[in-house]
Amino acid sequence: MRAARFLVFYLFAILIFQACGKEEIDDKKPEIDINFSGAFPVNCDTIYFGEPYLFNAVFKDNAELGAYSIEVHHNFDHHAHSTEVTVCELWPVKPAVNPYVFIKSYSIPSGSTVYAPNLEMVISTGNANGEFDEGDYHFFISLTDKEGWSTQKGLSIKILKREL
Repeated sequence: MRAARFLVFYLFAILIFQACGKEEIDDKKPEIDINFSGAFPVNCDTIYFGEPYLFNAVFKDNAELGAYSIEVHHNFDHHAHSTEVTVCELWPVKPAVNPYVFIKSYSIPSGSTVYAPNLEMVISTGNANGEFDEGDYHFFISLTDKEGWSTQKGLSIKILKREL
């Protein structure tokens, strides 16, 4: 009887441990891919005030993507947070008079492990304070997956007025 009770307890314990199998943990950061033909912008690219451009990148994650954001701000003081190896030619340091600033978050469809935004954007020529300053800017992309892991890409770009 004692052996039968032990056997039942042993089988019950095995069932419990089998049912509580390890859940797979997402411990990988998502990826921002701009290393393909047609990606835009890439480091050292130029965007022109008032002209549409296509933000084209590919986002990837091993489990599920969450959201992304884009921030554009001036780099007239040559501060650094570029993530790229290529060093871009910078204009001389200058004060910011009316710099362009853009910060916006975007959602990614649920269940996506790969997503290409292909987002058409336009930088207006100015605001109530006048025309925006042209020159050196940073185009900062941040990508987060559903688990909260994030990765960033900091690109150095120029934003200029088109010479006609």
